[in-house]
Amino acid sequence: MAERTARRAHAVRAYLLIAGMWVRSTMTYRASFVLMTIGNCVAGGLDFLAILLMFSHIDALGGFTLPEVALLYGATCTSFGLADLILGNAERVGQRVRDGTFDTLLVRPVPVLAQVAADRFALRRLGRISQGLAVLGWGAASADVAWTPLKALFLLVTVVAGTAIFCAVFLAGAAFQFWAADASEVANSFTYGGVTLLQYPPTVFAQDLVRGVTFVVPLAFVNWLPVLRLLGRDDPLHLPGWVSLCGPLVAALLLMLTGLVWRAGLRSYRSTGS
Repeated sequence: MAERTARRAHAVRAYLLIAGMWVRSTMTYRASFVLMTIGNCVAGGLDFLAILLMFSHIDALGGFTLPEVALLYGATCTSFGLADLILGNAERVGQRVRDGTFDTLLVRPVPVLAQVAADRFALRRLGRISQGLAVLGWGAASADVAWTPLKALFLLVTVVAGTAIFCAVFLAGAAFQFWAADASEVANSFTYGGVTLLQYPPTVFAQDLVRGVTFVVPLAFVNWLPVLRLLGRDDPLHLPGWVSLCGPLVAALLLMLTGLVWRAGLRSYRSTGS
């Protein structure tokens, strides 16, 4: 146990050192960093602008008001933005496998996953996170929710669990590229595609799709189920109330499973020889 804890601490330290190196590199050109961060914030806000334009013609979407949709949108965008900042560069594994540069990661005395995750750490992604937090804050203040300290803590836990779920999806997509090196777009359909899906209420989608997002790729635990609980609404599948509290458990199980898949993929890797 002590040895495992030491390895994990070493991996975290290595990740922070590599990320710090990229942050220092980014800060060499501060004006460029500020402009790119603002650009990320504005680009991320275009999705919510589309929702605002939609609500200029309607009063509710699938029975949800604009502040309630903003709560869904803010929770998923914040969680995804954090996961993208922490582990988003893992999607480049397939490219490294194809061009043979993945071999260089294997000969360094640093855990491979820490190198993959921190490679080209992009601090500009804070722009997307800040935009998501802004919409989340506005939605939380405007939605018809009787806030208590316990509900505020529940929302915080929801964002953290959602971040972990998206990290697990990123990791699974990266591991899959050991067997299918050109599969980054397949992974993106679950990450970026999942974000777009979760920005809208579950009531506007077919129940078969909602079941798939709940039981197959459990992205519903990122925001749908916990936010419905905060709003006092029943979910479309009429699941027991305690299911909406399972986000942290689902996140932990997903991280464990995808960690095993990553190890299996790493063991199966064969060098290109170049």
